[in-house]
Amino acid sequence: MVSAAAIRTEAPPTGARLGIHDVSHRFALEGQPLPVLDHIDLAVAPGEFVALLGPSGCGKSTLLRLVAGLEPPTSGRLVSDGVPIDRPDPSRVVVFQDPTLFPWRTVFDNVALGLEAQGLIRSQRHRVDEALRLVGLAAFAKAYPHQLSGGMAQRVALARALVNEPSLLILDEPLGKLDSLTRLAMQSEIVALWQRAGFTALLVTHDVEEALFMATRVVVLSDRPARIKAEIAVDRPYPRHRGDPHLAKLRHEVLGLLGLDATW
Repeated sequence: MVSAAAIRTEAPPTGARLGIHDVSHRFALEGQPLPVLDHIDLAVAPGEFVALLGPSGCGKSTLLRLVAGLEPPTSGRLVSDGVPIDRPDPSRVVVFQDPTLFPWRTVFDNVALGLEAQGLIRSQRHRVDEALRLVGLAAFAKAYPHQLSGGMAQRVALARALVNEPSLLILDEPLGKLDSLTRLAMQSEIVALWQRAGFTALLVTHDVEEALFMATRVVVLSDRPARIKAEIAVDRPYPRHRGDPHLAKLRHEVLGLLGLDATW
């Protein structure tokens, strides 16, 4: 496998080392157990960008919730830099499909929420300014959410995550509600942010091309309960080109694993 460091073009990796060890998970549905994850084993290196692909409802977002520490697994264990994940932590930040901005707060104040919660906003105010600069919204610090486009609102959500200087950025279909052109632009912007900051990234997406364009490795999951069917290294340098024949070959391989190759 080609390492993330080998194909980065900017900052060396400083992100978390993530370990998912024999993790299974189930929910209770009408008094009956509903298996969702089935013995997941996955190691993510510091600074790697891993995308999770799989059928709708297979358990991808559930796995992200476990990685974020929002709930414990039914069995198995998760560790970040060797420390068990048993609760949320500012070093692991989730960006969801919906930016969930507070409409009565300015862009600056939305981004500052994490620092406010930690009592750091007075001494660390510059981190908000830097996060807004990184996502290209420094000029919109005093704007309100209703004055923003969908892409701009998602940039605010990214800035809110980056202000915490996460070692692991967890992306749960963050571009799913954007129009196609904005989505393409945001894919490149997220990759650029990852390259500059050096964090580890874990992305859930239903878009095969998006996964191959952004990630250093694509993990393909089965139907629920999710098992790992394949791990595919995307050994192409950045910036990537969507017409790259090698990416087209990998796309066909991934679609085959998902049972969709006959349509291409």
